[in-house]
Amino acid sequence: MPERLFLARHGQSSWNLEHRLQGQLDSRLTADGIAQARAMAEHLVTSGVTTICTSPLGRARTTAEIIADRLGADLIVVPDLAEIDHGDLAGMTWDEIDQNFPGAREERAANRYGWVFPGGESYAQARARARKALSSCGWASTGAPLLVSHEMIGRMLRAELRGLDAAAALSLRHPLGVVFEIAGGVERIL
Repeated sequence: MPERLFLARHGQSSWNLEHRLQGQLDSRLTADGIAQARAMAEHLVTSGVTTICTSPLGRARTTAEIIADRLGADLIVVPDLAEIDHGDLAGMTWDEIDQNFPGAREERAANRYGWVFPGGESYAQARARARKALSSCGWASTGAPLLVSHEMIGRMLRAELRGLDAAAALSLRHPLGVVFEIAGGVERIL
C-alpha cells in the first residue's frame, strides 16, 4: 500500500445529472465532467505523479486519460477500482428503485455497510476490493500514484488509508472535481 497517494473521483457523467445509480454500468462524461478532469490535471501538475491507476469503467478511465495526457503519466487499469456493483439497481433513480424494489431503501438504511445491492455487492465486500486495489497500485507505481475511481469505492479506499471504521467511512463525501492527497493517514484537498 502506498504511503502517499492522490485520489480523484471521475468527472461529472450524464447519469450523475439524472441522479441514476451507475454502479458498474456507465455513462459518458458531460462537458462539465471533461472540464473537471482538465482542472484536476492542472492541480496535479507539480505533484510528481508519474503513474495513474484507474477504474476500468469509462467515466473514470476517460478522466484518467485526460489527466495522464496532461501529466505525461503512465496509465494502469486496475479492475478492483471499479465502483461498487449496484447489481439489479444499476441504471435506476431512487424513485424507480422504490417502485421496482419496495422496501430496498429501508433495508439499506438499516445496515448500509453490510447491505448487499440485489445482484451486486455491499460496502463491506467492496472494502476488500479497495484493499487489493491499494496493494496493486502500490506495486505498480513509482512515487505517489493517482487513483481515479468513484464515490462509493472511494469511501472504502479512504477508510483503508485512514484506518476508519464503517460509520466514519460511510460519512465521507467526494465531490466531483476534487483531488485528495493522502499521506500517513491524513488527507487534504488539493
